[in-house]
Amino acid sequence: MKLTKNIGLIIALALIIGTIAILEFKKSNDPPVLSEKIAISTNTSGRDLTTKQSLYPAAVELVSPDGYHNINNITLQENIGKKIIIIDFWTYSCINCQRTLPYLNAWHEKYSDDGLLIIGVHTPEFAFEKDYANVQRAIEKYGVKYPVVQDNDYQIWRSYRNQYWPHKYLIDIDGYIVYHHIGEGGYQETESKIQELLQERKQVLNLNKTVEHDLVSTIQNPNFGRIGTPELYFGYKFERGQLGNTQKWKPEKQVQYVLPESREANSFYLSGTWFNHPDSMELVDKSGTIHLTYTAKTINIVAGSQEPTTLTLLLDGKEYRTVTIKDFDLYTLVNESEYGTHDIEIRAAKGLMAYTFTFG
Repeated sequence: MKLTKNIGLIIALALIIGTIAILEFKKSNDPPVLSEKIAISTNTSGRDLTTKQSLYPAAVELVSPDGYHNINNITLQENIGKKIIIIDFWTYSCINCQRTLPYLNAWHEKYSDDGLLIIGVHTPEFAFEKDYANVQRAIEKYGVKYPVVQDNDYQIWRSYRNQYWPHKYLIDIDGYIVYHHIGEGGYQETESKIQELLQERKQVLNLNKTVEHDLVSTIQNPNFGRIGTPELYFGYKFERGQLGNTQKWKPEKQVQYVLPESREANSFYLSGTWFNHPDSMELVDKSGTIHLTYTAKTINIVAGSQEPTTLTLLLDGKEYRTVTIKDFDLYTLVNESEYGTHDIEIRAAKGLMAYTFTFG
């Protein structure tokens, strides 16, 4: 009996050890994460980097880019020890990303000769943002001059464990991520950190350069405290209970939506027949409408159409303007001088694909 127990114990221990070995092997084949460092700068000039190693993660290489803009190829490894690097995760129809681009453009123009390298990582939120030509058109539209890599399959996104657009990671001369910022804002703090790291670079490389201490002028930003409506998504993949019709979402179905007698603010309502795509609603009737009561100064829609189509907008019951939709992009529908609560009715024609409402 005792021998049988011992044999059972040995078998159990063997199974545990084997399971651990399998898990370790699986872990070693997972995508790289921030704890898996690329080679850091060898130009340490006798400095002790122990403190940095204990405080900051090392940068992760750009994993399997799906395309390049403004450059033929680029890696972090070739620039560690030479440049200060900003990795900026963005996607072109994101209004928050669009509002940060003027700062990134200004920093590129101001500091690129002093050793700052900005790399935009374009990770798409919607399927149309994977298209190389669409991304290139956006880069030209917003005057982006620094390198941009496409991350269509989220390889770089996952390697940084990223969850947000936009999200900036600031990498120092030694290859460590010493600062990051999520979303809009924090521009002065970020620029001050850029200047600090450029100063460190100057000392490490023994350069006779003057690092500027003035900051880029603040560009007008929304008063987020006055915006009372969150981003609203049309696609069922992003479903957050924001579609007010009783018919709700029906994945991969064509649904005839009917306006209810009463409507609530901050939910959108449809009329007409729409097809439910994962990331959008497509109007398949000859005509249809979208209704929304929102609180903001500006309302935008991410939308597109295979053929040009015109939206007629009614604001608070009065005809407001028309907007022509074709390219898959963000369009500003209303931009009032003051914040307030408004009812908008959008009269649309067959072919419109609506993705999201954003506000400013």
